[in-house]
Amino acid sequence: MGPLLKAVSELVALLSPSKIEAIASRLRGTAPSELDRGLHQVVGTPAARAALDSLTSTWKQSALPGDVVAGILIGAAHARLQAQRESNVELVWTGPTTPFVATRRTEQVLLDLIQGAKAELFIVSFVAYDVPSVIDAINSAISRGVETRILAEASVTHGGSLLVDPVATMRSCVPSAMLYAWIDRPYPYTSGRVHAKVAVADSNTAFLTSANLTGHALEKNMEAGVFVTGGHIPVSLRAHLHALIETKVVRPV
Repeated sequence: MGPLLKAVSELVALLSPSKIEAIASRLRGTAPSELDRGLHQVVGTPAARAALDSLTSTWKQSALPGDVVAGILIGAAHARLQAQRESNVELVWTGPTTPFVATRRTEQVLLDLIQGAKAELFIVSFVAYDVPSVIDAINSAISRGVETRILAEASVTHGGSLLVDPVATMRSCVPSAMLYAWIDRPYPYTSGRVHAKVAVADSNTAFLTSANLTGHALEKNMEAGVFVTGGHIPVSLRAHLHALIETKVVRPV
């Protein structure tokens, strides 16, 4: 059964639920030896055809009735669709692109997350400056009642590592945001930095990225990240960031 389930999983990952239903309908009431040779017409890519061939090959070895295999296919497609509704992960990229992989741009994803926030927004960045579009979006979120927190690396004069002062920049640009810094750094974090670049809104969407809140990072650098909608990752990230505040690891500045 293991090889068959693997083949089913690979096929449903490549096809829409409607195409899986079309394949399942042709399997019902059949045996492997009676399989319609025109089944390949349902799928349109070499990868999907290879996955379909793998399924039919493992089905022949299992000797299961077609109704059973059809039911497994429908169940797997439904489970995958439900999982996608509950949690979705998208690749985010800034820099050179290719025509082979679809990606979303870092700045647009960050703006979507901020603009979609309804109650809470928490942003973490090493440095932050020269991002008017993001600043405007944050101020707009605050004006509609979104509780906004920003954690950034402190300047050297305030116990951090930067000659510039991201906290001062944020205080000037988004005066109503709650600002935090990691200043008291006990061993083994004595020379540590706030190097995370993440954002979370309402425990529902989370953005993890290599990009700082700078114009170069959002427009010119080669940066990568993932945008997570739903599921446990946004919930856990929000809980962890707030726990850092509650335990006074990071403090208001």
